[in-house]
Amino acid sequence: MPYVIAGTCIDVMDRSCMDECPVDCIYEGARKLYINPLECIDCGACEPACPVEAIAQDRALDPEQEVHAADNERFFVGVLTGRDAPLETPGGAAGTGPIGVDTELVAGWGR
Repeated sequence: MPYVIAGTCIDVMDRSCMDECPVDCIYEGARKLYINPLECIDCGACEPACPVEAIAQDRALDPEQEVHAADNERFFVGVLTGRDAPLETPGGAAGTGPIGVDTELVAGWGR
């Protein structure tokens, strides 16, 4: 089961998890980080690195954070505002740099 970054990351984005990920599968949106479920190897290295405890396996999310499992996947398979095509599986965040946009859920979070 892949790991997911939940809502407690919104507007925090500490990025410590990115430093710990051995496969570079954590991508940066405008307000939140996202784990690519197809690139994640389920090693769990990112989870203890998160200072706001936003990371968990998709099946172990708190009930109020479960919406972020599908939303995390949507970041990669949907066409985000301002983009022409889905991000899909680019093979590592270092090659893409910050994406600079979020899913509709995250973009509208708390507004």
